[in-house]
Amino acid sequence: MVLNKYEKPRTAEDLAKKQREISIAEFFEKNRHLLGFDNPRKALLMAVKEAVDNSLDACEEARILPEINVELVQLEEKRFRVIVEDNGPGIIRKQIPKIFAKLLYGSKFHKLSSTRGQQGIGISAAVLYGQLTTGKPATILSKTGKDSKAHAFKLKINTQTNNPDVIEDVEQVWEGKDHGIRVEIDMEGEYLKGRQSVDEYLKETAIVNPHATFIYTNPEAQQIIFARVTEQLPPEVQEIQPHPYGVELGILIKMLETTEAKTLQQFLTTEFVRVGPGTAKEICQNSALLPHTKPKEVSRDMAEHLYKGIQKTKIMAPPTDCISPIGAELLEHGLRKEINAEFYAATTRPPAVYRGNPFVVEVACAYGGEQDVEGTIRIMRFGNRVPLLYQQGACAIANAIQNTVWRTYGLNQSQGSLPTGPCTMVVHMTSVWVPFTSESKEALAHYPEIIKEIKLALQECGRKLAMYVNKKRRIGDEVKKRGYIEKYIPHVAESIKEITGINDEQRQKIEDNLYEILEHTRGELEEIGVDNPEYDPEYAKIGAEEEVAVEEVPEPKKGRKNPSLKAAGDDDNGDDDDDDDDDDGDDDEEEERQTKLM
Repeated sequence: MVLNKYEKPRTAEDLAKKQREISIAEFFEKNRHLLGFDNPRKALLMAVKEAVDNSLDACEEARILPEINVELVQLEEKRFRVIVEDNGPGIIRKQIPKIFAKLLYGSKFHKLSSTRGQQGIGISAAVLYGQLTTGKPATILSKTGKDSKAHAFKLKINTQTNNPDVIEDVEQVWEGKDHGIRVEIDMEGEYLKGRQSVDEYLKETAIVNPHATFIYTNPEAQQIIFARVTEQLPPEVQEIQPHPYGVELGILIKMLETTEAKTLQQFLTTEFVRVGPGTAKEICQNSALLPHTKPKEVSRDMAEHLYKGIQKTKIMAPPTDCISPIGAELLEHGLRKEINAEFYAATTRPPAVYRGNPFVVEVACAYGGEQDVEGTIRIMRFGNRVPLLYQQGACAIANAIQNTVWRTYGLNQSQGSLPTGPCTMVVHMTSVWVPFTSESKEALAHYPEIIKEIKLALQECGRKLAMYVNKKRRIGDEVKKRGYIEKYIPHVAESIKEITGINDEQRQKIEDNLYEILEHTRGELEEIGVDNPEYDPEYAKIGAEEEVAVEEVPEPKKGRKNPSLKAAGDDDNGDDDDDDDDDDGDDDEEEERQTKLM
């Protein structure tokens, strides 16, 4: 490019004048899609989700059985007021502005225990979205004790400084409430029913949080109550220190600089979990460092030796009292209420570790019944008891399901795609730090350790499913064979009558005897069908897509095959081999994994 003769080239000093610091709130103001607020329908769901997740965390931490009211009020065609109220411990006055009107402020980022919230972004992001789309502040009401007054705030976020702007701060009486929080946010939104709606989110949340009660009023003024099914709170999760295997070199150097420990041995035993004095000495020996070395004097090269020494040392897996699995029994109970099927199976895997973080994978499946025979299976994904309704294709759970050979277990599957058949899969991962792919927390990252555990859990349920599918197929074949025999019994009896000249009474006796012989030789035929007294049809309708008129499909012409008539158990080649693919190596992988965790 040729410069104009009157144009002077810009200097570095000129360019430097345009550079300035960017506030995190200002960044998300322009990139709200990263937080999940990229369209009105999804924004409404995200606001409810973030408020409900915070309420559940607060109630469980305070050991209070949660009772959460959610209300959506339609103000205009595309404007709603989201109201979420809980019976939690409340928030003290000083912390309210920072929690609700400052991004990246919270109590869970530095705490290694199983919680729904992680980054301190969620609820403040909902406040920011409401502020951007309506210009109105969020209203917060908090009460911390029976004899105290409630603190009422109206808040906005100053996006240039990422600090709260307090519009109003008053005390008021909150009648009938001992303690809790009430959040009101006006925002642009769109309410639709379906699998990615607020209705579906609350229903799935109730399934995996059986100890909570949800009272939901939708924009149509219809109230739905998801009552708790147990009075028992989940076991209280314990906070743990990081595990040595999960610490990267840069983090290790930072920990050495900030620790209050006097010696390297003391640093290892106090800053990490599962490291005792003996293990600490072994790490120092493998690192060629003295145990009494002062952490502040450890150079970068010495820190790298220490990092390599940690990898060489055999260290016990982290404890699992910091995570909160649902349990196979409760997971199956929730699935039975939602899906009317013939067969159910559920499993909870033993604890595993990724990047030093303990995690547990749970899987449940429902097969047959009233489910779609020809479509792809339905997947319900959860992370720390929170439904994941978006970005299924980007999730490690979908990846694990696609890479499992489902034809072995009785479902049709094209290579590299989701299986098809009348089946629903529920997958839940709980960890001290669930690795989401983005700040909107909609999909799990593809860590090999996590995908491996999900596949092992799926295969465990798949083996149970294969036993049922094969049994059902055998019973179907037996019904056909009996049908053929029963068809000819009357003709055999009639032929005997003609040959021997017996009367009709004797012919009938022979026919009855032949039926008895058939039952005796073939055995009693087991009945298979839907028998699920826990199923609630009204509950199952919540979150379902609204019915639309469907055009009638013309009958296929004669001589042409109708692909929709393909049997559910047949594979693409028309055969029904039970063992064309096997999950060989699973037992070896399981044994190897257990050895590493010892």
